[in-house]
Amino acid sequence: MSVERVKWSTQVDPQALEELKKLAKREGRQLQSLVDEAVLDVIEKYRRDKPRPQVMAAYRTSLERFDALYQKLSE
Repeated sequence: MSVERVKWSTQVDPQALEELKKLAKREGRQLQSLVDEAVLDVIEKYRRDKPRPQVMAAYRTSLERFDALYQKLSE
């Protein structure tokens, strides 16, 4: 089963591209597979840095319910 691909273009620092090409060759991989991996890593990084909405809702509920307790514990 093949994955559908979308063609797009971008620009990159020439030295970074050369390093990426060397890495692909050393690892026996296609350049595209490294680009795919890098893009997915960035997406995952940004997802992890932002709390999920349900987590924030639970946090706000906890603050409303236990604010006085949290204040006392911080003293």
